[in-house]
Amino acid sequence: MVTPECTTTLPNDVPRISRVRIGGATKSELLSKLDEAHVCLNLLAQALFADSRFTTAAVTSLVEVAEVSVAGLGLCRGATFVQIVGRAASGGLSLCPLEVGPYLRLQLTNQPEGFLGQTTSQNCAPPGAITVASAPLSDDDQTPKGFYLRCIEGVLWLRGYRSWVGHVWSPEDVFIFARSLNAA
Repeated sequence: MVTPECTTTLPNDVPRISRVRIGGATKSELLSKLDEAHVCLNLLAQALFADSRFTTAAVTSLVEVAEVSVAGLGLCRGATFVQIVGRAASGGLSLCPLEVGPYLRLQLTNQPEGFLGQTTSQNCAPPGAITVASAPLSDDDQTPKGFYLRCIEGVLWLRGYRSWVGHVWSPEDVFIFARSLNAA
């Protein structure tokens, strides 16, 4: 099988999802907003919220975010998180604050179904997942690394995930990065 050619730099037309308004709420208030919106959280997302290292900004701000696949970054054979972040940075993208995940979940209410008709996955991002690229709270493999968004049987989820530094993400895996306004 021939591996398709990939661009070696980030294309200029990375699709923007939106500007996400973050901050202005405590973690408890943010959890209440998610509950009111009927967003489900898995145990790892709950663990991230319970972690004292996860803080929310007291002041609101806008973060422009862009969605890009690992292959869209030119990494057609997959890559580790560090490699993905490095390639994204070369295209003007950066890590998101951890709180982008919950706020994006509140805004992105029309996410396509990621479960029906798909096989179960382990040790990889599940079908339809959108992973928010953020700095991990800890290098410990047992500490959840961040959030991903998923729609399962019509229910919106904010899920936490674990990963180890050597994990190779698939070319099809999709990430959300913060986009510098001057990189547009």
